[in-house]
Amino acid sequence: MNRDQIEGGIRNLKGRGRTALGAVTGRARPQAEGAYEQIAGVAQAAYGRTRERAEELYEDGYRFADEAASRGRHFRDEAVEHGRHLHREARSRGRHLRDEANRRGHALAVRAEENRGATLALVAAAAFGLGWLVSRRR
Repeated sequence: MNRDQIEGGIRNLKGRGRTALGAVTGRARPQAEGAYEQIAGVAQAAYGRTRERAEELYEDGYRFADEAASRGRHFRDEAVEHGRHLHREARSRGRHLRDEANRRGHALAVRAEENRGATLALVAAAAFGLGWLVSRRR
């Protein structure tokens, strides 16, 4: 409860008292002034309630925005960490595949070196076959 609500309630009560006193004494002026005070008190109390609700909405909005920013930072941090994990995984797999290709290439080179005649025959056959295929398409 804020100051306007309290003052408005007190003003409303004072106005009721003046209106009642004017009615008892039979005087119109205190009755009219009392009715004015009642209306002013009700309006001031309503303003106080509205202001209080606006402050609550502002605070709710501020908390909502703060939580949204916090969640955004959390999601960003998760995405960065996931990206780092994927990067490490890709590098690890790339290294593994590179090492495997090097190992197999070396093994193939050793095998070709050990079997020079068979390697030369295979290369010649492949070259002949490729040449034959290219010349047939013309």
